[in-house]
Amino acid sequence: MGRRVLVTGGAGFLGSHLCERLIEDGHDVLCVDNYFTGRKDNLTGRTGNLGRLIDNHKLELMRHDVTFPLYVEVDEIYNLACPASPVHYQFDPVQTTKTSVHGAINMLGLAKRVKAKILQASTSEVYGSPLQHPQKESYWGNVNPLGPRSCYDEGKRCAETLFFDYHRQHKLRIRVVRIFNTYGPRMLPNDGRVVSNFIIQALRGKPITVHGDGSQTRSFCYVDDLIDGLVRLMEAPDEITGPINLGNPCECTILELADKIVAKTGSRSEIVLRPLPQDDPTRRCPDISLAQASLGWQPAIGLDEGLDRTIAYFDEILGEEEAA
Repeated sequence: MGRRVLVTGGAGFLGSHLCERLIEDGHDVLCVDNYFTGRKDNLTGRTGNLGRLIDNHKLELMRHDVTFPLYVEVDEIYNLACPASPVHYQFDPVQTTKTSVHGAINMLGLAKRVKAKILQASTSEVYGSPLQHPQKESYWGNVNPLGPRSCYDEGKRCAETLFFDYHRQHKLRIRVVRIFNTYGPRMLPNDGRVVSNFIIQALRGKPITVHGDGSQTRSFCYVDDLIDGLVRLMEAPDEITGPINLGNPCECTILELADKIVAKTGSRSEIVLRPLPQDDPTRRCPDISLAQASLGWQPAIGLDEGLDRTIAYFDEILGEEEAA
């Protein structure tokens, strides 16, 4: 039977894809967003993150900031609210920490009151600049608590702590997922993430800016695969609380990614090197053994296919901008 599901951050990149999936699965969705990075419409207002769902009777939209309590009746909660790219989470670092910590407290309080299952979207950033490779869930991380990225890293770490304390103290049914680099349609063109940056620069024929020497690695997971993992975790037995890594274990250097995007777009953009930002991890790759064993999950969409879809999306967005 369909359930009533709350998705915080539901108008964002991941949230909008999750709302679509949940409605396709027959659930009623309450999408909550403060629209700091989430969008009902895209940059030209034609379709937008939630454009396909705006008239769907199973979707309800609410403008709300999770740093304030929310009083609704729901069966499940996906807590995705928090800007996830450095450009956005460093814009107001105090508010970023509040969103992770106060937001977690408020959503956990709601889950406790209505006896709902609740999932926390945590991040691979909890591992900081990891000394273990690939990163397993048992690894405690190597995080700088004082740097410019720590508002996001430490905020998410504290949110995880709160989730497990509510689980132990109040028997709350929780799930915690650590999300690694995810990409796909509906990323914001100006969010500063490497995939969107490179694609926009390549399509516009501008220099592709690689920070550092390009040897640092990331593991890129296509958004559809990530959403499938979130849903599988929520549907899993209650003893599977996480934390569970979700990401693509196929490691790629940043320079390899830049070369691949230049080739796929047919761009004449040159690659230029820029200084590496403070605390930017040099290697990041998930160990997904736990997700494979407990959820039967692993990515199905390879980097080439995922990049083709993402490039097509941004090509359409830029075409709309030019026509507007």
